[in-house]
Amino acid sequence: MKAVITVIGKDSVGILSKVSSSCADVGVNIVEVTQSVLQDMFAMIMLVDIEKSTIELEALRERLDKVGEQTGTKVHVMHEDIFNSMHKI
Repeated sequence: MKAVITVIGKDSVGILSKVSSSCADVGVNIVEVTQSVLQDMFAMIMLVDIEKSTIELEALRERLDKVGEQTGTKVHVMHEDIFNSMHKI
C-alpha cells in the first residue's frame, strides 16, 4: 500500500529532513520524492510505502500535522487509492 504526502509552505532549513525522519521512525519508506523552492515557497510531493508502517494512516496524518506545525508548513497525507480515484478522467 502506498500514500501520497504533500508539503507546502514557506521555505526553511530542515523541512525535508523532519518529514522524512518522522516517516522513517514509524517504518514508512519513501519511494519517490520531488521538491521545489519557488522564490521563498517550498513544495514537495512524496510517494511512500506504508505497508510496513508501525502506525495506522490516521496516526501518520496526525504525526505529520505536528511536523507541519513545527516547520510552518501544511502537510497532507492521502492514501494512494483515494489519490488515484480523484485524478481519473
